[in-house]
Amino acid sequence: MKIYLNRQPVQGPWGGANKVVVELVKRLKFLQHEVVFNLNHTDIDLIFCFDPRPNNFQEDYNSFLYYKNKFGCKIVQRVGDLGTHSKPELTNMVKQSIQYSDFLIFPSEWAKDWIGYTKNNFSIVYNAPLEIFHKYKNDKTIDNKINLITHHWSTNPKKGFSFYKQLDDFITDKFTFTYIGRLPNNMNFKNINYISATGDNDFLAKKLSEADIYVTASEEEAGANHVLEAMAAGLPVLYHKDGGSIVNYCRSIGKSFHDFTTFKQSLDKVCKDFSSYKEKVMSYDKTVYCAISEYEKTICNLIK
Repeated sequence: MKIYLNRQPVQGPWGGANKVVVELVKRLKFLQHEVVFNLNHTDIDLIFCFDPRPNNFQEDYNSFLYYKNKFGCKIVQRVGDLGTHSKPELTNMVKQSIQYSDFLIFPSEWAKDWIGYTKNNFSIVYNAPLEIFHKYKNDKTIDNKINLITHHWSTNPKKGFSFYKQLDDFITDKFTFTYIGRLPNNMNFKNINYISATGDNDFLAKKLSEADIYVTASEEEAGANHVLEAMAAGLPVLYHKDGGSIVNYCRSIGKSFHDFTTFKQSLDKVCKDFSSYKEKVMSYDKTVYCAISEYEKTICNLIK
């Protein structure tokens, strides 16, 4: 079968959607499907849409509909980014395009509910981390100095940078905090250990596993991969109550907060009952192949 993906794999420190693209391409090629990245073909069996906006070939969802009407292929749409991070134009495009796709894949219950989808032609497939993030996990105990960590590649304000500035002032001899990723321009930390973005997943997996507790202040995430990588590394998660998919993913292995006061309360709770939270998260064994397998089933069911 010939399958079109409207996003190409990118190497380096990119977000979770790109990691799914990379692994899906590998899997489809392993199964001897032909994968193409532009519509300059007349025999595409299925269009897999990661994003309705134009790609490098300026092909957008309107291009997919034109192709579908002309050649009769199916459209599967993975509804990832909903435009919640200050991209209302994307929100509008998603709301319009999901009406015409043959099948939808949502990365969380929150994503489906937020967009208000009520039809039955969908599945919810949780995102899952690369296998390498399980590599260094260990059943460590917590000591007197608690090591907190987070990582973000985006500099969008909804990633929680105002919270991290507060956390920077909170650091004492009882805590360390490591931030891995990118920072907004002119933002610096006084006490937080900052490591710039890297595409080295082995390095990232090791750094995560060395910490005790993962912290994320990100809000309205449709399918947050950073917390899944933390879970794979064996870390309980402190997360914002408005985290979107993060709440779906982390409810059983962490604790929520909504401001800095409740963050400190939740941190105390997780530290006090650390062994219980640690035991739960150590049982998390999902990898990206779990999600890719579900995508593969959807593709094969639509074009069998």
